[in-house]
Amino acid sequence: MSEQILRAQLAGLLESGHAHVPFEKAVVAMPPGLVGDRPTGLVHSSWELVEHLRIAQWDILEFGRGGDHESPDWPSGYWPAEPEPPAPDAWQRSVDAFLADRRAMEALCLDESRDLFEPFPWGDGQNLLREILLLVDHNAYHVGQLVQVRRALGCWPPGE
Repeated sequence: MSEQILRAQLAGLLESGHAHVPFEKAVVAMPPGLVGDRPTGLVHSSWELVEHLRIAQWDILEFGRGGDHESPDWPSGYWPAEPEPPAPDAWQRSVDAFLADRRAMEALCLDESRDLFEPFPWGDGQNLLREILLLVDHNAYHVGQLVQVRRALGCWPPGE
């Protein structure tokens, strides 16, 4: 397989989901009054999951861009402090930031001047390919959780 095909397939995984619900579908038409609700038996609200996705993706993106990035404290820096958004527009700002950072990661993935396999001079041997796969895996996991939260709240499209 050529490296261009690999890059295109990785970028496609970042964006579309293929075997799982894409982020855009998981967040569309989310009732604002429910974003901070934690359904019985589930650990997180929709807000907590979307904000966690945003923060973790930003961290992975910035780590992949350069060694001067400092990651948040784990786990407190990767999750919002409260189950509810701090402001009425926080949900949309988080969604928009997630999408912008995902586009930036796709661009990094498609940038042929960036070696997919060469370990970064910073870190513990990570490379761009590993960071892309980590992000795809992480996003798929938490988007799945978001779908479960929406189902439990009764705000997921019937039959899906």
